[in-house]
Amino acid sequence: MTTANLDADDLRKVPANGWINEDLMQQIFDISKIELPFSSRAGSSPVKNKYSEWAQDKLAVPDLTNAKVDGQDTITANDAKTGSRLGNYSQISTKTVQISTRGQAVDTVGNSGSMSYQVSRRGDELRRDVEAISMSQQGSIEGDADTSVAPKTAGVFAFLKTNVNVPVDGAVGGFNTTTKLIVAPTPGTKRKLTETMLRDLGQQIYLNNGNPNILMSRPAVIRKFSEYCYTENARIGTLVSDVGQTAGDKATAKGAVVVFESDFNTLTLTPNRLQPEVGAAGSKVANIGLFDFEFLKQGFLKSYSTEPLAKTGLSTKSQISCDWMVKVLNEEAEGAILSIDETLDVTFN
Repeated sequence: MTTANLDADDLRKVPANGWINEDLMQQIFDISKIELPFSSRAGSSPVKNKYSEWAQDKLAVPDLTNAKVDGQDTITANDAKTGSRLGNYSQISTKTVQISTRGQAVDTVGNSGSMSYQVSRRGDELRRDVEAISMSQQGSIEGDADTSVAPKTAGVFAFLKTNVNVPVDGAVGGFNTTTKLIVAPTPGTKRKLTETMLRDLGQQIYLNNGNPNILMSRPAVIRKFSEYCYTENARIGTLVSDVGQTAGDKATAKGAVVVFESDFNTLTLTPNRLQPEVGAAGSKVANIGLFDFEFLKQGFLKSYSTEPLAKTGLSTKSQISCDWMVKVLNEEAEGAILSIDETLDVTFN
C-alpha cells in the first residue's frame, strides 16, 4: 500500500545511491590471529651463515663384559668415540606491501588502507607461513641465485629417521652426510592411527633416551584419538579429570582427552591448525609428531623486520622478511608417525 509519506524506501531510491548513509562499524573483526604451537614452543637460535651446523652425540650402550683383572696394565681397547655433525639451510620468506598515495589518503574502515595496518597484518601472515613450513616434511635445498633456485629449510618431519613409524611403501628422510642435505621422507600409503602405533613409538623413543611430552598433529587427528579414548576398545584406564577442582569445575562436562599417559611418556595432545596436509591440499593425510622442544629450535640469520623499498611513482612499498631455518638438535629425541588418514577412526591395532 502506497502512502503520502516520504519514507525510508523513497530515500533509498533517490538516484545515484540514495540519501541514506551507510551504517558501517569502523572496526575490523578478525579471528585468524591464532596461537602458533610450534613456533611458540621452539626456542630461537642465532645463525651466522646461510648454512648452519651443529653436533650431536650419544653414549654407548652398557657393556655387560666390562670386567678387568686387578692390576691389569695393558690397554686392549680405545673407548673414545666421536659424534656426528649435521646442518640445515636458511630460507628467506617475505611479504610485500604496496599502497598507492590515494589509497593511503582516503578514509578507510579501521584504517585498513594505512601502511602500518597492512605491514602488521602481513607480518602476522609471514609468521603463519613460518609455522606451517616448520611443521612440514619438505627437504632442504641449498639454492643458487644464478639459476634462480631459492634455498629451502627442512621441515621438522624431514629431519626424523630414527624413531619413525612409516608405511611399508614409505621411507624415512634424514640428513645425508654426502650432500649435506636433509632429505624429505616418502610418506607412503595413508592408513589409520592405532593406539599400538603410539605406544610402540613412545617405547622406541624412550629406549633411545628421548623424553617427548608433546603430541602435535592436525586437529582432526587429535579429535579422532581423543574420541577413541572414550570407546570400549581403548586399552586405557579410567579417564580422570585434574585433582583439586572447584565445585563449579566438577559440574563441567569433560568430553576431550588433553593428556595421554603411557608406560614411557606423558603427552599433551596439541592440535596445530596450520600444520599442512601430507601431499596436495584436501588429501586429509597428516603426520604426527612426538616432540621434546628442548631439542627443537628456529634459527634466524635475520629476524622478522620491515624495510621500506624504493619509492616509484604514486605508491609506497615495504617488505617484511625473515631469513630462518628449523634446527632439530638431536633427532633421536623426537618421533613421528607418518601418513595417517585423518578421516578414519582410531583403533587399538
